[in-house]
Amino acid sequence: MQEIKCPKCKEVFQVDESGYAAIVKQVRDKEFGKEIKERRTQFEMEKENAVKLARAEEKSAFQNETAKLEAEIAELRSRLEAKEKDSRLAIQEAEVKKEKEITDLKAKLKAGEQEKKLAVVEAVAGKDKEIAEKDRQLDRLAGDMEREEKERQLKEQALKDNYEEKLRAKDEQIAYYKDFKARQSTKMVGESLEQHCETEFNRLRATGFQAAYFEKDNDVRTGSKGDYIFRESDENGVEFISIMFEMKNEMERTATKKKNEDFFRELDKDRKEKGCEYAVLVSLLEPDSELYNSGIVDVSYRYPKMYVIRPQFFIPMITILRNAARNSLEYRQELAAARSQNVDISRFESDMNEFKEKFSRNYRLASEKFQKAVREIDETIKHLQKTKDELLSSENNLRLANDKAEGLSIKRLTKNNPTMAAKFEELKN
Repeated sequence: MQEIKCPKCKEVFQVDESGYAAIVKQVRDKEFGKEIKERRTQFEMEKENAVKLARAEEKSAFQNETAKLEAEIAELRSRLEAKEKDSRLAIQEAEVKKEKEITDLKAKLKAGEQEKKLAVVEAVAGKDKEIAEKDRQLDRLAGDMEREEKERQLKEQALKDNYEEKLRAKDEQIAYYKDFKARQSTKMVGESLEQHCETEFNRLRATGFQAAYFEKDNDVRTGSKGDYIFRESDENGVEFISIMFEMKNEMERTATKKKNEDFFRELDKDRKEKGCEYAVLVSLLEPDSELYNSGIVDVSYRYPKMYVIRPQFFIPMITILRNAARNSLEYRQELAAARSQNVDISRFESDMNEFKEKFSRNYRLASEKFQKAVREIDETIKHLQKTKDELLSSENNLRLANDKAEGLSIKRLTKNNPTMAAKFEELKN
């Protein structure tokens, strides 16, 4: 028997082994379920943080590049302005100094003597040389400023050309898709998006996805199917990631425009029926939507583990989910080991309970048979005691009969029978 103390009323009561084991199993199952729930919440937070981090890093990289270019342009402009200012100050100082010297020379010429004319001329010539040297320095500074200005203009032009080239490439891609969709039927438009995604995946299959499964979903036994299924397992054959892909596109001339959310319910149904963990809608619908054009869109607030992406994010989406799943594989293995241990403990408990039940049954049967045998022995003892009593009673009767037989005599026989007494008397005579 086990003693259990109530934490509220402090009362101590006893339970048998089976009841104690049931209480322990209930507490352990509750704690194990709580731990699984916490691990699942942690995994969801890590996945969400990974997606946010990828978005933040991409946005930060673009902002850093833009800020770096703007800082370089601002630095070049500030250096140019500083040099222009220094040049202006040097020119002003030289002009002021020259004007002052000329004024001084004129005053000396007016007030000086005739013999100093030659010295004055020589001094003026020296000053002219100094001024010429200053002019040459100013010309060099102006040349440096002009070169730096040209370099700045070239960098600005290169940046402008680069962005214009990217815009032209994007416009050409948009025009290509528009022309491509205009030349295809509705069915061919959808199939072209599927072929595009399959081609992008096959380019990296041999290097980055050697052990992955990526094929069309052709199983229509449940009444519907997705477009592609991606699965990957570790070296032990344990599947750690599975994605159901649906590709949606439409022609520009289609009268009724579909929305992405029109396909969420069917995609979630296909994901559940095919046993996939994630659902991803690769869509060119709603081309003017800022939400869907911003990158990877998480719509798990509508349906669990569902995302909407543009075709250019097809491979990055697989990579992000795959890396997150690989990081959580260790936690899954720990959970699997814990589940296995719990199964072993449950099996041990069930075996022990089965042994206890069989032992209790055999003990009960043996006890019943033992009690029955004891009762039969008691009945036999009673019967033998009764027989003994009867035998003792008959022995007493025999003793009494013997005593009576031994006390029997002719005198007693003829005591009250005169006829027999006379006969015996005759025999005696």
